[in-house]
Amino acid sequence: MSEPVRTTVEDGIAVIEIDNPPVNALSQAVRQGLVEAVQAADADPAINAIMIYGAGRTFIAGADIREFGKPPLPPSLPDVINDIEDVSTPTVCALHGTALGGGLETALGTHYRVALASARFGLPEVNLGILPGAGGTQRLPRIVPIAKAVKMITGGGMIGAKEALELGLIDEIVEGDDVRAAGVAMAKRLVAEGASARPTSARAANTVSAEDFAQMMAMVSKKARGLKAPINCMKAIEAAMTLPFEEGMTRERELFTELFTDPQSPAMIHAFFSEREVAKIPEMKTGTPRDIRKVGVVGGGTMGAGIATSALLAGLDVTLAERDTEAAEKAAATVSSHLAGAVKVGKLAQAKYDAIMGGAFRTTTDYGDFADADLVIEAVFESMEVKKDVFGQLDKICKPGAILASNTSYLNVDDIAAMTSRPQDVIGLHFFSPAHMMRLLEVVVGAKTSPDVVASGFALGKRMKKIAVRSGVCDGFIGNRILNAYARAINGAVLAGASPYDVDRAMQEFGLAMGLFRVADLAGLDIGWANRKRMAETRDPREQYSEFADRICELGRFGRKTGRGFYIHDKDKGELPDDEVLAIIANERADKGIAARDISDQEIIDRYMAAMINEAAKIVGEGIALRPLDVDITLLNGYGFPRWRGGPMHYADAVGLEKILNDIKTFAEEDDYFWQPAPLLEQLVAEGKTFASLNR
Repeated sequence: MSEPVRTTVEDGIAVIEIDNPPVNALSQAVRQGLVEAVQAADADPAINAIMIYGAGRTFIAGADIREFGKPPLPPSLPDVINDIEDVSTPTVCALHGTALGGGLETALGTHYRVALASARFGLPEVNLGILPGAGGTQRLPRIVPIAKAVKMITGGGMIGAKEALELGLIDEIVEGDDVRAAGVAMAKRLVAEGASARPTSARAANTVSAEDFAQMMAMVSKKARGLKAPINCMKAIEAAMTLPFEEGMTRERELFTELFTDPQSPAMIHAFFSEREVAKIPEMKTGTPRDIRKVGVVGGGTMGAGIATSALLAGLDVTLAERDTEAAEKAAATVSSHLAGAVKVGKLAQAKYDAIMGGAFRTTTDYGDFADADLVIEAVFESMEVKKDVFGQLDKICKPGAILASNTSYLNVDDIAAMTSRPQDVIGLHFFSPAHMMRLLEVVVGAKTSPDVVASGFALGKRMKKIAVRSGVCDGFIGNRILNAYARAINGAVLAGASPYDVDRAMQEFGLAMGLFRVADLAGLDIGWANRKRMAETRDPREQYSEFADRICELGRFGRKTGRGFYIHDKDKGELPDDEVLAIIANERADKGIAARDISDQEIIDRYMAAMINEAAKIVGEGIALRPLDVDITLLNGYGFPRWRGGPMHYADAVGLEKILNDIKTFAEEDDYFWQPAPLLEQLVAEGKTFASLNR
């Protein structure tokens, strides 16, 4: 293998190429090679300028993930960047693709920066629970305004070349795709102009008033909701404004180390790697994705319109079917509104919107228009009878090889597939609402689903920029089955003495954006009510069934859409607790002879997590989920579980599986029917193993 850093000389310019496929990650060999190449060029009197660029499709896209969790090897990246900045020879960085994390920090250590128009820049370290620890928090505020530095560092997003030029992050934009030529041209021009070295660290940092910074800190703290990295990022930026550069670097290192040794960073790193592992399933090795260009969607309600929008944004041709012309027109208006929103925020060009509405999207009332579809996704009412009828019709109309998918949230995909002559072509594609915004896609694999169809589901998810998770067939699949379990546990806490408002407060303080009952009101209580009625005939008489949600629904109170649910939804005052709900709960306690007691926030969370983890262990043990990481990714991306806790299985490993098992046994003293330990959990505790050991 050739050296990852190579130097050539062109007309007195030392051209240093970084070639470490696929993304020129900052491995130890790259770091060492950069230092040696830059110092050698600086020591050569024949060299008038230095130009650094990346081979292949990108500059440096960040750290080498193969080094994560391992002892650091010298030279450290902060030292490398300091060495680059300290040379007396004018140094240019030519950027293309992405300059992310340590890549952008490296670029900030050079004296001048030129970029191709397609280049993008960002400091995403906050998404791993850390901060830019190689001078990013100290150099960026010396170049761009503080408000922008705060947004880039605490938000972790990317900006384009045009904005980077406006901010002064880069000095020039070049059209075309020859990044090497762009860098050499700038270097030659600097030599001709007699330009000297221009270290970023020598610049005075931009500043804002203490009052303005305090407001920024307050906004970041509110958004962080328990995440420590954004707060430490702000402290580092403050150091850049108030301390000399060297002292600021020392402070940055202290704040970085504090985060790196905190449990939040391993949790977020686990989430990062798991999102890359989750697509590694057996069918991706044995199956070949089918060519999907034309998509049919049955049903134009909230979910169907969202699925259609997501498919259109992915460049697919979409036909949406509704029961009558009026419903079809309403669905078309919804899709148009979604796409117009994408135009407004810059995710869709106006010309592309016009093309979609002028030809790539249409509505119909005739399933016959699906005759040439490659994939049809059913998104009708959650009723087995309705779905069976739809699939029976689709089977007669759709061409051989067309994939028939159900967006069911709970129902048995095998029973649906049995209504067709092609069960091998039937799959569950469970989108989450709003489907054009939510990242999660459960790919539900039936007993007869072919590997090609499974691979197609994952390919579709990738094209739609979603995170696909493989699930086997069971009631509720991975996510909703776990949701039902922890909802039952939380309902038990309410019957024992907590209020829905106690529960929501505790869950939000734990890190969720919304508590269980607020989410239920937002989604619509009638959805869960319909599912509970569907399951009533199979309910075991030993189950301690909580009736208060049913009593609320019987009053026609379905949440936000009706103005009342667990909360009163007042247009002026917002969400308010409802004394009538508390009375309904109190009446149920009295009917069941339950004496209310004080339930601490910690007990609420312990119940929530124990139920979630226990059901997840059953799901993994049964093979519904392939690995614990599949559960984590499902809960992180579909159910609002705080990313900085890594997912329920990672959380269980962190607090200890023995604690979780002991909690279950404690709660079983109150309800030994529901609180039955999963065999897999008991096995792992007995063997001293973790859920993480099953991810390998």
